[in-house]
Amino acid sequence: MTLLERYLRHLTVERGLSKNTLAAYRRDLARFQQFAEAKGLELSQVSANDLADFLTNLESLKRSSAARIMASVRGFYRFLVLEGIRGDDPAATLRAPKIPMRLPKALSQEQVSQLLAASGPEPEDDVVDPIGLRNRAILELMYSSGARVSEIVGLDLDEVSDDGLLRVRGKGSKERLVPVGSYAARSLQAYLVRTRPQLAALKGERALFLNKLGGRLSRQSVWEIIEKAGRQIDLEVSPHTLRHSFATHLIEGGADVRVVQELLGHASVATTQIYTLITVDTLREVYAQAHPRARR
Repeated sequence: MTLLERYLRHLTVERGLSKNTLAAYRRDLARFQQFAEAKGLELSQVSANDLADFLTNLESLKRSSAARIMASVRGFYRFLVLEGIRGDDPAATLRAPKIPMRLPKALSQEQVSQLLAASGPEPEDDVVDPIGLRNRAILELMYSSGARVSEIVGLDLDEVSDDGLLRVRGKGSKERLVPVGSYAARSLQAYLVRTRPQLAALKGERALFLNKLGGRLSRQSVWEIIEKAGRQIDLEVSPHTLRHSFATHLIEGGADVRVVQELLGHASVATTQIYTLITVDTLREVYAQAHPRARR
């Protein structure tokens, strides 16, 4: 077993990372291995100077991509030190590219309403549009819960409780319970009664959200559903837009940041606090427009 395989196994067994995260680590470290092999080096022989050369080699990439790759490399060498394979950590003093803080893009509450309306019919409508009902239920549930797209497509039918809670499996296979609002509950019920039985009859799949062939809906399909709804109202949106909007609107409504942290499944409250910056900017904008002595 190679050193990279040992490290990836460690990430799988000890840290319980998701398949998508593991795939990203694998890609990043494969790129680094190619660099080392081109220099005639084993990974266990790489020096701090070699890593500095590798970082220079990444300058053509976006800062965020270069920073992610270097984070993978740093984790790999920390593992080698912990396992006693190396006595020193060549990446310990390496400075990765600094990523400027970017505030998440959140929709206004009116824009969310327009997006939901564009995604499919109201649950009470008599329109015969089973796929539209499914799409509406997906967007309603994402905005109601703040769940990631991977968490939504990973839901099974039995993970929606009768008392309005979702059992969501997040990063590292950690589970959390998230309430479902009344609007999302109605859309979800319409989908479960009027759409899912037809799709489930094709394969008997356990997944909550099914595609037209009766299989589990993919992340890419949800991206396309959301982007299509956004185009209908001239908005550029993604699944994360709904998650950002969920968090921002909770903070604006007075929710405690630690409650929002729990709902989002963030490991650190520092990650969640970025949403408080959005509301501060909103306050400044409103103040600047409304107060007679705010303008310079």
